Amino acid sequence: MPGSRILCVAEKPAIAKAVAQHLSGGSFQTISIRGNKYVKNYLFDFNFGDPWGICAVTMTSVLGHLTSLDFESQYRSWLSCPPGALFEAPVHISVDKDKTTIAKNIREQARGCKALFIWTDCDREGEHIGAEVRTQAKAGNPGIIIKRAKFSNTEKAHVLRAARGLIELDDLQANAVAARIELDLRIGAAFTRLQTLQLKHLSEELTEKIISYGSCQFPTLGFVVDRYLRVKKFKPENFWAIKVMHLRDEIKVDFLWKRVHLFDRAAVVVMLERCLLAKKAKVIKVNQKPTSKWRPLPLTTVDLQMMGSRYLRMDSQTIMKVAEQLYTKGFISYPRTETDQFDKGIDLKKLVEKQVPDQNWGHYAQDLLGGGFRTPRSGRHNDQAHPPIHPVCWVSPNTISADEKKVYEFVVRRFLACCSEDAKGQSTEIEILYGDEVFHAKGLIVLERNYLDVYVYDKWVSSQQLPTFEMGETFEPTEAKVVDGKTSPPNYLTEPELIGLMDANGIGTDATMAEHIAKIKDREYVAVHSRGSGRNSVKELIPTRLGIALVEGYDNVVAGLSDSISLSKPFLRKEMENHMRQICAGSKTRQQVVEESLDKYREVFIHTQRRINILKDACRKYLVEHATS
Repeated sequence: MPGSRILCVAEKPAIAKAVAQHLSGGSFQTISIRGNKYVKNYLFDFNFGDPWGICAVTMTSVLGHLTSLDFESQYRSWLSCPPGALFEAPVHISVDKDKTTIAKNIREQARGCKALFIWTDCDREGEHIGAEVRTQAKAGNPGIIIKRAKFSNTEKAHVLRAARGLIELDDLQANAVAARIELDLRIGAAFTRLQTLQLKHLSEELTEKIISYGSCQFPTLGFVVDRYLRVKKFKPENFWAIKVMHLRDEIKVDFLWKRVHLFDRAAVVVMLERCLLAKKAKVIKVNQKPTSKWRPLPLTTVDLQMMGSRYLRMDSQTIMKVAEQLYTKGFISYPRTETDQFDKGIDLKKLVEKQVPDQNWGHYAQDLLGGGFRTPRSGRHNDQAHPPIHPVCWVSPNTISADEKKVYEFVVRRFLACCSEDAKGQSTEIEILYGDEVFHAKGLIVLERNYLDVYVYDKWVSSQQLPTFEMGETFEPTEAKVVDGKTSPPNYLTEPELIGLMDANGIGTDATMAEHIAKIKDREYVAVHSRGSGRNSVKELIPTRLGIALVEGYDNVVAGLSDSISLSKPFLRKEMENHMRQICAGSKTRQQVVEESLDKYREVFIHTQRRINILKDACRKYLVEHATS
């Protein structure tokens, strides 16, 4: 007979059902809750081991965050107070209207339970959602004991291990999220109201528009505008170079100039004349050595978004949405992770074995098990929460959507590549001295493709084999001449490049970057254009006139002051993100971080109010003058 009653709460209905399936052995009773068609209660018995033993379990879920933070009602209207007052205006937390039945279900179920076991995702947001669930459970039963299950995928053995190895909820991570929510609300609302109210009368285009501000949104936009302006301001320069070619054994060998090119034609002509006067070139280096192309590191969220948007022709937000679907269905591990090293406790060969049935890469998986398996490389990052993204089981391609198939295939091929041997080759480098100038030629022969056979996204091909050159030999090059060219501008920013910049500058987390990019598109600060056609087309991010006006306007507002307080640069947000880590580490309190960050942004806000005409001038320049010219 079961002893205690336990309430288990997951973050999503699909996770609740998967966990109930595993813990109950497939034998559970399903009860719908009134007022919500997605959330169900699953009833079954389970032995949690010491000290809980066999318990009667009610497994249910929420639908992400239960609550929202908002200003008191008297501050919510756009004209209710000066925008700057929102830095101090009273705020309160309340359960979202569409989540009241879910919160009520948790309170009611908690009443007869000894303990609440939280099964939210094991990241910062998951800890915060867990804290929201705890609040509702304690409202129903103040004495309820709280524990959390730590898991990163819904594979059966993993779920059972999590159920019998419960840990404490991490309040420091929950506090970091609470601080970020409050800062985003206050800073976003203050600047959004200021911008919208001050700029709406400047142009018909802005009359009905909400001109939103976000502390991640604007630096993200700043990267796009910065690249756009660099392209527009670019002035091509003429350059000249020396080209040397030698024909040997019917192979044309092009030697590249060590100086690459120069911008002074007369100087290059003089250098070529010296080469021609010398008549013969001397081989000063012959280097033939084994070389490798390293297999990829285990997959992180940022890499999934960057590689995915480059190779799968999907934007980062779609990739993350699809990865979440694959995770909730139990096909891949948790897709939000900074970790690029596998824990020694994970049985990687067993995961490889599960891919053997696949028609496309099953034979490759079989070869790994037959002796080709190698322990994956370890990167430098470990978030101590989740392993790298990897497949949990094999999925028949007929059972998933086209987008799911693409993302799942990428995850599997990346995982198998991680468990493979590096590609092997042989490189040859020849260096010659011709006159006073040094030239070189390189050749590559790929000997063993290894991981490249499964990881179709990497390319490494043999170049033309170089003929034999002996160290110290001299020869008269077949051709030597001056060639000219022009420097070319950088390309506009692509989404993979933008994600790389955001990651390097601490803008958003691996979990939120895609949302910030989607937001600047939705707000019509940025548009997506295709360069090229067919499979070679590249999607580029081009700022709209409004996007350029906002970045240029704010840059002009803070001109002469430190870059560290610019709204279009990453420094302010990066500092805020560092503060979040300090809360997680326990070295700063939530209140300290909120106050320090608000002080910084309030300083910029006051400065912007004083110089609002500069922002207006930039908007007139791009939205009024451009429109009429």
